[in-house]
Amino acid sequence: MPRVPYVGRTDVAEEKRHIFDHIEQTRGGIEGGGMPHSFQLLMNSPDAAEAVAHLGEFIRLKCSLEPIVREIAILGVARALNSQYEWAHHEPVARAVGVRDEVIEAIKSGRAPMGLPPKEGVFAQAAKELVNDGVIGERTFQAVEHLLGPSGAVDLLVVISYYAMLHRALASLGIELEPHLEPLLPE
Repeated sequence: MPRVPYVGRTDVAEEKRHIFDHIEQTRGGIEGGGMPHSFQLLMNSPDAAEAVAHLGEFIRLKCSLEPIVREIAILGVARALNSQYEWAHHEPVARAVGVRDEVIEAIKSGRAPMGLPPKEGVFAQAAKELVNDGVIGERTFQAVEHLLGPSGAVDLLVVISYYAMLHRALASLGIELEPHLEPLLPE
């Protein structure tokens, strides 16, 4: 049950509706139409919602990571935090960008990076370490930097940190899955 109301366009002050409109426009096609619950909750503070959305747009549209790398990292965060919301939104995206079923299942089961090729497993491991330990270990960081270079390593850290922050904020606000989504992570 949400702790704050889901905000619709008419609930937003006229001078802040451009924020709502931009977020809905940039998220609608990705989320299956309309404003996703995540931003309906965040729109209780339109300026905060705008800042979160801006970083999310960078991650989706401008960061240097290949979509497969990005989605493996996001699924790694969702699994480490048991985020049904993020997993339900990103498993289909991961499949659509070409993340292999074996990788998705390894992350979902908690086995990743075991049994995965290093080029896939290291990104799930980086997410797990950053979420669980607050820092990526030296060996994992060296592997990430070797595969992605310094710029890509920073982008990966930003992706992982963004989705960890988003989960913690949304979980604290009592996010619920949209009616068309089903929980996909084991309880």
